[in-house]
Amino acid sequence: MLRVTIFDYGAGNLHSLAKALSVDDVRLAVVADARAALETDVLVLPGVGNFSLAAARTQSARDEMRRAILAGLPTLGVCLGMQLLFDESDEGPGRGLGVVAGRVSSLRATRRPQIGWNTIDDARDPVFEAAPLATAYYANGFVCRPLDSRSVIAWSTHEADRFPAAIRAGRTLGVQFHPEKSSAAGVRFLRAFLEEARQ
Repeated sequence: MLRVTIFDYGAGNLHSLAKALSVDDVRLAVVADARAALETDVLVLPGVGNFSLAAARTQSARDEMRRAILAGLPTLGVCLGMQLLFDESDEGPGRGLGVVAGRVSSLRATRRPQIGWNTIDDARDPVFEAAPLATAYYANGFVCRPLDSRSVIAWSTHEADRFPAAIRAGRTLGVQFHPEKSSAAGVRFLRAFLEEARQ
């Protein structure tokens, strides 16, 4: 059984994400304690919420979590979870995990937040090869700006702002979109990540 833990730092959207990750050979847990969340085979940082509040919930074990992720703990960051992988955010004070160097900033657009479907461009990663995703569902007003664009494995554009749809850092995958809300293709994408984590 693959142990998959969703770290509950007070963000919403846990139910649909847990449902999408629940398969026969997965033992899924939702854990609110940061240290306990690291006792797993796969760590999931969920989406929807405020960066400062979520970052505050990681601080009791921030260094341990960062070390575990950098050491190869398979980790999936969804929307806000992806943003927590970065250093800091314009949304408010607080330190992210610093797994990817860069900052989270506001979408440069007149219509924000972006809510709805958007295209995924220039996708290049084994997970996208295993489970192609041409469009995905977004609900975000902030996006990640990595210092080194080589970490970006897919892009999206909202109005004139082109931003990372997905990033990769070793065995860590961050997605700005919500695969659990992106129909059957999004669920296949999540399961492809779990399959990679088993290797």
